[in-house]
Amino acid sequence: MNYILFDTAARKQLKPLTFTRPIAELRCGILRISEKWNLRLNTICSWKTQEYLQQKFPLVTADDSIFINATVLPTDELVEAIRNLPKEIALMKNGEVIAARGKDYETLTSTAEFQGDVQQILHPWHIFMYNGEQINVDFELLTAGRTSQTLSDTNTVLGVENIFVEEGAEVECAVLNARNGKMYIGKDAHIMEGAVIRAPFALCEHATVKMAAKIYEDCTVGTYCKVGGELQNSVLTGYSNKGHDGYLGNSVLGEWCNLGADTNNSNLKNDYSEVKVWNYATQRFMKTGLQFCGLIMGDHSKSAINTAFNTGTVVGVSSNVYGAGFPRNFVPSFSRGGAEGMQEYVLKQACDTAARVFARRGKEFDETERDIFTHIFEETQQFRRF
Repeated sequence: MNYILFDTAARKQLKPLTFTRPIAELRCGILRISEKWNLRLNTICSWKTQEYLQQKFPLVTADDSIFINATVLPTDELVEAIRNLPKEIALMKNGEVIAARGKDYETLTSTAEFQGDVQQILHPWHIFMYNGEQINVDFELLTAGRTSQTLSDTNTVLGVENIFVEEGAEVECAVLNARNGKMYIGKDAHIMEGAVIRAPFALCEHATVKMAAKIYEDCTVGTYCKVGGELQNSVLTGYSNKGHDGYLGNSVLGEWCNLGADTNNSNLKNDYSEVKVWNYATQRFMKTGLQFCGLIMGDHSKSAINTAFNTGTVVGVSSNVYGAGFPRNFVPSFSRGGAEGMQEYVLKQACDTAARVFARRGKEFDETERDIFTHIFEETQQFRRF
């Protein structure tokens, strides 16, 4: 069977994280949404996304395909319903297509209602809200029937039965508390001396926790990321660094981000009121329903040393934030500056920087990546009215 994960209108709500990727490539828990479906369906799903992203994330078509709403997090019950979905039927939940089988899900008129619960990633803050629960779910999916590597005696470990260590991981002189959740330490990951970590926690492949880091519950450190300082209920998607002291809480970072030394974010307003964040769909600030909400940062953005982000700050793609004081709660893509003023970050300079960053990881910032940058630069021009 040919499986396709399709973007929905929620893609606009999920920006800036979905400027550079389909919804299915968001990470929540240990895995990206696409990886969750691939493992459960024993297949490789393709993507139906925006045209400018389609070359990097190709679509595989067939006359008989099953389309799956990419905002939906899989469950055993839902996977079973999708596997048994008859031809030319759309599986619905509360008036929305959850899955459909046919040549094109948008033309189907025959429907069936899914009776189970459905959890969806519809806003950026849903990623950190559901992260702890999804770590536990993904842990069971990844480790079933497998045996963990043994932790060395230099570590202080609580709840060792809830910890899984992949091959090549290095953990020495750390304090690991997994009494209240699962802890996953990925292949060739590294936890340095003096780190103190509470589960649920996921450290993905080739990621690093630096010395004396303090990591609270519900955190995911994505592939090749580095973290230090204090971290709580936050997700780093991949290839991003928060390598120094400073606090990051109730936050989501995309890929290729870097937070300078002593960068801090607020995740709670002084008056304890509900946090509002910038919404790209409405182009205004919207209520989150949350008392705790920190930083949402798109790919390739960076902060200088001593940067302070206010509660509910949204930073777009490829922006540089620096200077004294709190920058605006909405920093547009391809901008640079801080509280004292912003200016446009020239596209060529942004691409040149990204190319150097890619090269450090042995990757090429090719024409496909440049085309994506160019599209985002042009699409977000309206927000850079400095």
